[in-house]
Amino acid sequence: MTAGIVGLGLISGSMAKAYAAAGHTVYAHNRNRTILDFAILDGAVTAPLDEKTIKACEVILVGLPPEATIDWVKTHAPQIAPKTIVIDLCGTKRVVCEALFPVAEAHGFTFVGGHPMAGTHNSGFKYAKETLFKGAPMVLCPPSGFDMELLTAVKRLLAPAGFGKFSVTTPDEHDKMIAFTSQMCHVVSNAYIKSPTARLHRGFSAGSYKDLTRVAWLNPDMWAELMLENSDHMLEELDVLIENLSQYRTAIQNNDFSDLRALLDDGRRIKEEVDGR
Repeated sequence: MTAGIVGLGLISGSMAKAYAAAGHTVYAHNRNRTILDFAILDGAVTAPLDEKTIKACEVILVGLPPEATIDWVKTHAPQIAPKTIVIDLCGTKRVVCEALFPVAEAHGFTFVGGHPMAGTHNSGFKYAKETLFKGAPMVLCPPSGFDMELLTAVKRLLAPAGFGKFSVTTPDEHDKMIAFTSQMCHVVSNAYIKSPTARLHRGFSAGSYKDLTRVAWLNPDMWAELMLENSDHMLEELDVLIENLSQYRTAIQNNDFSDLRALLDDGRRIKEEVDGR
């Protein structure tokens, strides 16, 4: 297989390493040539992705922020072969899919929205690893009118990454769910760590603190773009959270054991229902 990788950050760099480790040809583009040269020396990339090599790609994985992804695909659309399936790796799907479904249709190739559900709080190619996606879920947002033949082809093209499960949904449903499962987690973690007490926590914290604050260590440019592009769903989730937090605050302020216990037990029960023990 011949794969094109656009961007060499944590996600796209891990894709490059996974495909290279599986014995496939990997052509890559990165705006920082030093990182691209290092990836070639590292063995994750075969050669640069350019006007000649792009035509040989069976799949192109675009691992840039949403607006940069749109710009790159629009710019290079005339060079992409009709046989190629282009899959983006962005954290939101509506903006990218709405812009690129018609671009792909106009130029005769296939575009599929994609979101690999894996990552770490670190960013950059130096943290990329070939096993990052092993067993992880992959969410796909195909164009309207897709069939099982396209889904089978996409699964085959993504096989080197080692995903454990594929989900197919619409861009809007994806963004609604991701506001809760990902973006809100980063907001809560990031806001929580701003307490003045955070600077004094050493010696008083263990697993709970580490679990809650892990994703406060984020890429602010990337997450700000993703959250603002998904602002409607983010505001809905923020309103729910603020209302819930106000109930805990009221119970504590009123020294109301019964209400506070009921709130805590309700949260425990819901966690058990949705995730099991």
